[in-house]
Amino acid sequence: MTVHLEALDLWEAIEEDYDVLSLPANPTMTQLKTHKERKTRKSKAKAYLFSIVSSTIFTRIMNLESAKYIWDYLKKEYQGNERTKNMQVLNLIREFEMLKMKETETIKYYSDKLLGIVNKVRLLGKDFSDERIVQKILVTLPEKYESKIPSLEESKDFSSISLAELVNTLQAQEQRRMIRKKKSMEGAFQAKAENSG
Repeated sequence: MTVHLEALDLWEAIEEDYDVLSLPANPTMTQLKTHKERKTRKSKAKAYLFSIVSSTIFTRIMNLESAKYIWDYLKKEYQGNERTKNMQVLNLIREFEMLKMKETETIKYYSDKLLGIVNKVRLLGKDFSDERIVQKILVTLPEKYESKIPSLEESKDFSSISLAELVNTLQAQEQRRMIRKKKSMEGAFQAKAENSG
């Protein structure tokens, strides 16, 4: 988020919460321009923070005086202190560890669920390697994927296989299975039509 605010040239107004000093009696054009830019930047930062929160949160922050106060409130509310963050990380890791792929799920759906959890952990400032996600997927794959694992073991060192590569390989297997299933169903319908006709 800070990177986004820096890109919009608003981070300084949030981080420093500077005062916009009043202009001298006979301001120069540069002083007028700087004064207006600094004042506008503070207002834009506040307006931007208002725009990215839900209406429920907006009602809590709308009376705060500056973008800095809003930012500090949001950090406290959503990041909490170190102990709270660690508890959130532990809960997310527990959720990650407990998750298993269901027979009816696609590999894309399952990997997206895992990545959603992992990204929350990473947002809280904790490392989470792609290798760990790859291992999790391989360990929790349903039986229908068992035939693919030995060929992956032979062709790749699991520590060097990327998450995208694994997901793409398993998606290709899913697609082949779906095509075979569709063809066998079409064949069954055709045979049934021939027998009844």
